[in-house]
Amino acid sequence: MKKIIFAVMGLLTAIHSFAQTDISGSVTDSAGEPIPGANIFIVGSTSGTTSDFDGNFTFTTDLMGSQVLRASYLGFTTVEQTIDLNGSPLTVEFVMQEGGQQLDEVVLTASSTFRSQKQAPLSISSVKMKEITKLSANSQADILRSVPGITAEGGGGETASNIFVRGLPSGGQYVFNPLQYDGMPLISSFGLNSSAHDVYARPDIGFKGVEFVRGGAAVLYGAGSVAGIINYTSKTGDTNPGNVINLEVADQGRIKTDFYSGGQLGGEDSNTYYAFTGFVRHDRGPIDVGLPTKGVQFRGNIKKKFDKGSFTIHGQFINDNAQFYLPIPLSGGSRERINGNDGEPVEQLLTGALANTSFNTPGGMYQSPIADGVSTTGGYLLGDFNYRFNDDLKLQSKIRYANYKHNFALYVAGNGNNGNPISLDNYVESIAPANQGYTATYQSGSGAQINGSDLVIDNLHVDRLRPMTDYSGEINLTKTINTSNGGSHNITLGSFIARSEAEDVNYQYRVLTEFNNNPQLVNLSYVDADGNNVIYSQGGLYDRIGQTSNNFLSQNRVALYLTDEIIADKWRFDVGFRWEHTDGENSRGGIYSETVYTDADITAELSDVQSADGTFLRTKVSADAWALSLAGLYELTETTNLYANFSKGYFFPQLRGFTPVPGIDESKYDPENIIQFEAGAKFGNERFSGSIAGYYVGLTDRVSIRQAIVGGQLIDETRAEQNTRTIGLEATWDYTLVENLNLRGTATYQAHEITKNTNFDLVNGTSTEANVGNELARQPNFLGGLGLYYDNSVIDANFGVNHTGKKFTDDTNNIELDAINIGRLGAGYTFGELENNQSLRLGFSVFNLFDSSGITEGNPRAGVAGQSESEFFVGRPILPRRFFLTATFNF
Repeated sequence: MKKIIFAVMGLLTAIHSFAQTDISGSVTDSAGEPIPGANIFIVGSTSGTTSDFDGNFTFTTDLMGSQVLRASYLGFTTVEQTIDLNGSPLTVEFVMQEGGQQLDEVVLTASSTFRSQKQAPLSISSVKMKEITKLSANSQADILRSVPGITAEGGGGETASNIFVRGLPSGGQYVFNPLQYDGMPLISSFGLNSSAHDVYARPDIGFKGVEFVRGGAAVLYGAGSVAGIINYTSKTGDTNPGNVINLEVADQGRIKTDFYSGGQLGGEDSNTYYAFTGFVRHDRGPIDVGLPTKGVQFRGNIKKKFDKGSFTIHGQFINDNAQFYLPIPLSGGSRERINGNDGEPVEQLLTGALANTSFNTPGGMYQSPIADGVSTTGGYLLGDFNYRFNDDLKLQSKIRYANYKHNFALYVAGNGNNGNPISLDNYVESIAPANQGYTATYQSGSGAQINGSDLVIDNLHVDRLRPMTDYSGEINLTKTINTSNGGSHNITLGSFIARSEAEDVNYQYRVLTEFNNNPQLVNLSYVDADGNNVIYSQGGLYDRIGQTSNNFLSQNRVALYLTDEIIADKWRFDVGFRWEHTDGENSRGGIYSETVYTDADITAELSDVQSADGTFLRTKVSADAWALSLAGLYELTETTNLYANFSKGYFFPQLRGFTPVPGIDESKYDPENIIQFEAGAKFGNERFSGSIAGYYVGLTDRVSIRQAIVGGQLIDETRAEQNTRTIGLEATWDYTLVENLNLRGTATYQAHEITKNTNFDLVNGTSTEANVGNELARQPNFLGGLGLYYDNSVIDANFGVNHTGKKFTDDTNNIELDAINIGRLGAGYTFGELENNQSLRLGFSVFNLFDSSGITEGNPRAGVAGQSESEFFVGRPILPRRFFLTATFNF
């Protein structure tokens, strides 16, 4: 009998020891709306899951006894419940309140597992779409300016923002940090042409928000990035339909309507969901140059959910034109705007009078797209497949196709025979000494004569024709292995492949105008010293240069990566390795010139005009590179985590810099190498969240192309090979002063220097070493921001200032730009039934509140001429003050 009793007790004990508990429930917000994608897990273990589109969840665990179940989600306060696990099924309901600490927000980028920013051993920043909508951003620069460690120059207008990441040199744009939508880059191989990522797409209200993950794991997943990944994540529909209309008006005649609609397709039992978003807009741009900024963008996705996964198809169509502003002549020393002939300060010399400009070339009639500014037409298709074989094995795969017809009109003000404003009398004397008289009229209906004391200026216009096609895909498999001590390994094996194709075709011509805002074109004729009649400019054009480049480029990429995200008690570790191969071809077309007449009745020879001659020189390059990332985090207390990360990364040089040029060994296409180290702490409690970290960035073997105006044409002047290093300190904070009122800020200090700088003159074929020991061009030593934010769901208000410290215009460090402070003010009032998700918010926002005239950059296209300052200084001011009114309707 005793043996039987002991056997039964042993069997019961064994059954109990292997008992499993089924846990299910739901996650909703305070209004009862489901929260899809919430992270639910048992604290201190790997047992958990995420909520589905209806906010429901279910998972099984073999843990026993009293445990803490936690739910967290982007933008909501983390909640916990104590549960008792004894093998009996449990149902748990979570109600989450909006407004959680930033460090509790779930990371969606560069990770194979769901985890909060506080749990990630990386530097991560995020901005929710709700805040972006209130911002009424002019461009990506306005959105990213608040992100720590980013210098964002938005003086060019709504597209092609210059984005610099801490510690790294750059000519602008997104050289080291790709812009991604839903985890895939807008273009996979940067540098096939000179276009920035943000010319291919615009922000809209159909996103959850944007994340910036830098260092560490950012180099591993997907396309990889040594400096960080900027990733926008799209909204997808769920069982509760939602609709948003956002109307925005502003000075300069701006009218923009954004919309979003998402919900369920079919009946209540359908597992198919949709989201559709986009905008329609028209205005005269942040600066009125007589040319419109107008366009549309539509994006959408359809998501099919099944028992073990989902499949989503994303799509975009864009047809958008935005004006682009370049540096202008300013007063030397003070760098203030110069008054034009009408007595008003000149903000831009781009002119609407050039719309529909055309002229003959040896290849036929050329029609300039100058009126379209930065013009993009096309779109992409993205397929996103997720499948969970079981609780510990999942597959993710993405494939993307993009095709764009893209033109980039570049109006280089003040670059010609006289790059600065000059009186008409003096101008004629400079181009035709000892002339016997001249006639100058405006190219307008009146044909009015110009006063000889009025100011004129000559300019260069460059039409950059940049069509692009991109094919890319990623696939990875993640296996979770639980360890005996309650920890886990989340091992991911993946691959990224891509092919990018782009054209790099330029047409150029030179223009004579008056010196005014939206200037009129000047027609000039004179009698030279020998008594010959000379037609100098006609229709404002005085040099029809024609086609100056005709290049076709393509690049292939294949990468493999292996990562392990480890959880062990209070420790978290990230370990990863990536290998990548690339090869590409640069086809450089030949150019020839021929005398062309613009009209059969004109017998005067105007100029030799250039065109493609049909020949090509071709360069093929290839390279292999590897990256390693190590990161660790320790949960010191409930409120404080310590972390550190190290990475050895790489960046393939821009292929357009490896054209067939005599004297350069094009087979030497080596990856640029970047070493990064960061160590710091993250804090988070009910009233305060923040971080502080020190970092080091070392870059070797960087190759960059520098353009300049030479002989009146914009060309690739030098190719530089450079090493740099940076050490820095960065802090972020979000402090709740009183209920609903927060003080938020960021601060970054960096000390940087050039440790090697070899310049190869592409024109003369010479090589020089210069500027070693100097600071990096256009990188400030200090940048940051500080702002007050109030939001009680009915009334919201914000006031903030972004600071960009002093910086040098180029590597010679001859010219230092003053610090810039950009103020922003906004407020809104929300009406409606918030509990039923029906509301109307009326608000306003003011960009550049104090109308600062700070200079974002000098004149990087001036070459040697831009390295000194005398009577005039050519620089690009920040955009002027702009006032926005918005109405946001949720229903």
